[in-house]
Amino acid sequence: MTLLVVGASGFVGAEVCRQAVAAGQRVVGTYHSAAVAVPGVAARRLDVTDRAAVRALLAEVRPDAVVSTPYRYDDWTVTADGAAHVAYASAEVGARLVHLSSDALHAGRPEPYADDEAPSPVFPYGAAKAAAETAVRAVDPGAALVRTSLIVGEGSKQIQLCRDALAGRGSLFTDEVRCPVDVTDLAAAVLELVPSDYAGLLNVAGPDGVSRAEMGLLVARRFGLDPAGMKTTTSAAAGLHRPAEVRLDSARAAGLLRTRLRGITELLA
Repeated sequence: MTLLVVGASGFVGAEVCRQAVAAGQRVVGTYHSAAVAVPGVAARRLDVTDRAAVRALLAEVRPDAVVSTPYRYDDWTVTADGAAHVAYASAEVGARLVHLSSDALHAGRPEPYADDEAPSPVFPYGAAKAAAETAVRAVDPGAALVRTSLIVGEGSKQIQLCRDALAGRGSLFTDEVRCPVDVTDLAAAVLELVPSDYAGLLNVAGPDGVSRAEMGLLVARRFGLDPAGMKTTTSAAAGLHRPAEVRLDSARAAGLLRTRLRGITELLA
């Protein structure tokens, strides 16, 4: 089997590559600027905003499956248009597609979001992720679309943000609640979906809803850091307009997949 990972130099893409190589798969991984640092992966440079280039690469590689992970927080053309280009090219060569989406496309509320709930974005990145999903579902109804949350693990940006706040170099929001997931669990879940016939939306996140500030306290406990100096604020006070409470109900994934999605309290115990 040949697996193409689009965005293989990213945090999730690299972990998908590592696990796929370990499982004996032939893996081709794309990158744009940062090189792919996973041994055993055939690295190819790709600009996902270039539709012709995406089609040409997939026509050359002829993958059996594609895991699509690329995004850029402040770039619609990468997050939305790029996802559409990958979906079109994957369908063109008959490849199975697993697309990575985000909880950022929800507006936020106290109640958890089910897998199939329609997007309700309130800021540009969420709107781009919603547009990406719409394109993928229109082009390839058989694709699996994984909605996930904050991604943690070795080298995680989210853990580093907590460490910075504990050292007084930043602040953590008390009003933003998410369901963090470990990168190894997420990658394993994605690779389980590749050979399956699951189609449509699937929440894949941890079971614990915690604020970013609460996660900072868990990081302090895990690494023996003093929480007394941790700075906190609210997203509103910081002048940001983005979702507050976004909890994903991942019960369907828990029943469907062998991979156990661990909560942040367990991960940082």
